[in-house]
Amino acid sequence: MQNQLMDVVEKSTMKTTTPSFEIGDTVDVHVRILEGDKERIQIFNGVVIGRSGSGSREMFIVRRIVQGEGVERKFPLHSPRIADIVVKRSGKVRRAKLYYLRQRSGKAVRLKERFSATATAEAKAAKTERRAARAAKKADKAKAKAEAAKA
Repeated sequence: MQNQLMDVVEKSTMKTTTPSFEIGDTVDVHVRILEGDKERIQIFNGVVIGRSGSGSREMFIVRRIVQGEGVERKFPLHSPRIADIVVKRSGKVRRAKLYYLRQRSGKAVRLKERFSATATAEAKAAKTERRAARAAKKADKAKAKAEAAKA
């Protein structure tokens, strides 16, 4: 009985659509900030180094470097203060938590980029197109050379 009540309360506080992002992704978190009676949106961008919890209690940690210092913020995924989460870049990682980035600095913090299946397919298609164009150009050159030798 109590669990059913908790589920009903949690479902009422959860957002209907949440953006899909994973650990290692570089994201822009648009946070609503109240200053007096005005409300503005501030963007916090960085790498997602961890996710925890489930349901309405799901949280994620974003880390960025500001003036040489590491800054981390922990956000509730379903908070009404979060206006939007935009994925800028996907990182290729093999761990669930990227806490090891805390000890790294400079270029060592960078993660390899993970490309989506559509982007990889487009890149392969472009590569085969370039190869075909190069082969056609080479064949034309050989043909012109053969004709010049006959004349």
